[in-house]
Amino acid sequence: MEGRSRSVSYGVRILLIEPDIVLGRIYKEALEHANHNVVWARTAQNGLRLLDETPTDLIITELQLAAHNGIEFLYELRSYDDWQKIPVVLLTSVPQVSLVHPDTLQTNFGVVAYLYKPLTKLHDLIEAVNSLQSKTSQLDPVWSFGV
Repeated sequence: MEGRSRSVSYGVRILLIEPDIVLGRIYKEALEHANHNVVWARTAQNGLRLLDETPTDLIITELQLAAHNGIEFLYELRSYDDWQKIPVVLLTSVPQVSLVHPDTLQTNFGVVAYLYKPLTKLHDLIEAVNSLQSKTSQLDPVWSFGV
């Protein structure tokens, strides 16, 4: 269910924003199984609320969200000083060619990775998170497209 997860004492503290119930559960469980602490929101608004309540190291989000699309979410996210440096992974059904200026996503919105859902396996998602975690403790940006 959407919301808090069981407490995990290690790994990355992740906010997952995924509107699809089945995919959200699968991603959350897989990331938790990889020893990451995950809170899950189905909407951008709930994601912002959870960010306000929960320490977060990384945000994984879909761009196709109801009411508040993913780009609007990124604009709002970066409007708060406390959330300026939280890296973002796009796990989305939006093809890379549809992204007008991918370099802007990296520079202005702190997007550190793009994963295209139809080509991304659970192992690839976990590997991307683990790779970001191992780069530095602060998850410095690493731009990578698709798997």
